[in-house]
Amino acid sequence: MKIIILIVVILAAALLVYAVIENTLMLKVSRYGSGNIRAVQISDLHKRRFGGKGKRVIEAVKELSPHVIFVTGDLVSRREKDLSTAENVLNELCKISHVYIILGNHEQSPETDIERRFLEMVKSTEAVLLRNERKRITIQHRDINLIGLELPYSVYKKNGGYSDLDKVDKEAMIRLLGYPPEGENVLLAHNPLFAEAYAEWGADVTFSGHVHGGSVRLFGKGLLSPERKFFPKYDKGVYTVGNMKLVVSAGLGKPRLFDPPEIVVYQL
Repeated sequence: MKIIILIVVILAAALLVYAVIENTLMLKVSRYGSGNIRAVQISDLHKRRFGGKGKRVIEAVKELSPHVIFVTGDLVSRREKDLSTAENVLNELCKISHVYIILGNHEQSPETDIERRFLEMVKSTEAVLLRNERKRITIQHRDINLIGLELPYSVYKKNGGYSDLDKVDKEAMIRLLGYPPEGENVLLAHNPLFAEAYAEWGADVTFSGHVHGGSVRLFGKGLLSPERKFFPKYDKGVYTVGNMKLVVSAGLGKPRLFDPPEIVVYQL
């Protein structure tokens, strides 16, 4: 019995050490796709500093030489007081390439004044914020319709809780964004859990985050979504949904286990 207890204690200590290392030192680059546009995705930084002011993230992105950078929400947390890390990250990323950003649920949160302060911060940078807007961009001799989706906060949290949350379908997408434009449509959508609606609306590729890879990954599957739902359908990696590719970043912040913080590179 003592041997079993000793083994359990050793395993628990090893797991704790690994968790500390994963949450303080690790930074993974995940690569997908085979196109000629190198898109780098940053998501869900929250309160992480990565060497101070996001230094390690900035250096990693610079080494990747992206043609374009997508920031897919939750660059800050709703109760964050000091936005200087997020501001520094955006400013430095803009020196590397064109940066397009959308709001996540934390930046939308009505519980604090974070949205006002975040919008003021973004305006001080050269990053382009898309709030249910589209922008025609040309990269590597390809014309792309880049669309930034901002869902109602009620899909994330409603009446102070996570029950009876609002859903998103194709009709809701049309109300928010209008009909899809002609051509190649790349959608930035913080929440990946409505991927079927994005595909039915007309997105060719969608970049999402939000789920943090499921926070804890067991046997390659994420355990929990921010809505307190077990085993979210889309948690990390690239999925084929209808005719659409869904790129889901596990993000950079929040406590995690067997789920290292990641920067995504997707060859569009």
